[in-house]
Amino acid sequence: MARDDDEKVSDLSNLPARIVRRLREQWFPRQIAGILATPPVTARDDGLVLFSMIGTRVLLPYIVAAKSLHARLGAGRFVILDDGTLTGRDKALLAHHCDNPQVIPIASVATGPCPRGGTWERLLTILDLRRENYVIQFDSDTVTTGAVPEVVQSIELNRCFTIRGDDDAEILPVAEIARRHQGHPTTHVQAALEGCMDKLEVPSLSDPHYVRGCSGFTGFARKAEGRSLAVEFSQAAEALLGRAKWDEWGSEQVTSNFVVANAEGALLLPYDRYMNFWDEGVPADVRFVHFIGTYRFHRGAYAAACRKVIAELRR
Repeated sequence: MARDDDEKVSDLSNLPARIVRRLREQWFPRQIAGILATPPVTARDDGLVLFSMIGTRVLLPYIVAAKSLHARLGAGRFVILDDGTLTGRDKALLAHHCDNPQVIPIASVATGPCPRGGTWERLLTILDLRRENYVIQFDSDTVTTGAVPEVVQSIELNRCFTIRGDDDAEILPVAEIARRHQGHPTTHVQAALEGCMDKLEVPSLSDPHYVRGCSGFTGFARKAEGRSLAVEFSQAAEALLGRAKWDEWGSEQVTSNFVVANAEGALLLPYDRYMNFWDEGVPADVRFVHFIGTYRFHRGAYAAACRKVIAELRR
């Protein structure tokens, strides 16, 4: 069935790219339905939390992401933030396949002085959970395709990590970040803050740093402070940009990047093995792929990665 669908898309390749993409997106759930025939996960209450915010639209991709990651870690339990759309049937499937994960309603998350929406509830819940757990945030559009020793070691050492937003991303002082990003011709909240990051006032840090990471795959070390640094940073950023700008989509990822960059010993995962898919192919030795929304269904790469891990999980 999946191969037939790929052939159909190939036959229609003379159509506009947006039409081909829409066809791939429509056929995708059928291509990955085999995940429901794979053995359920056996969760472990061992201090590792595997966390995602999901809804009914991404249920099957999430199960692929969750099972492929857990299979490589052999540890952890799942916690899910329900975006408000999960149905009773969805929750029954999650209970079976992910060993009765904890499901938190998004409406129950208090954001305090931080924005609401834009995945802020996700980040703040993660930071609350990290008081007693090592927490890995993974998006539903990710696939773990190989061994992830850097992640395993980060958990063992209680060290934060993140996948890089760009292959040359570095953890740098905020003054250097501002120097590199001043004058960028975009009004996106991330670029807007990066360009004036040297003006941030974060009293708890004498030498604040930042990295252009990606919150699609991030590890948060166990730490008693919880969300305090994120709240402090959010208030400082709002003071610089104004509430309307800071409320825009993307401010949560900037905050996640800041929290990781200022964690002792934080690791940037090697980009040749932990990558975002920008429609440039997938290297042979890649271990983890985040299929960014813009290019998610290009070349059939996402479906191919999912089918590969489904076949492995069946074995």
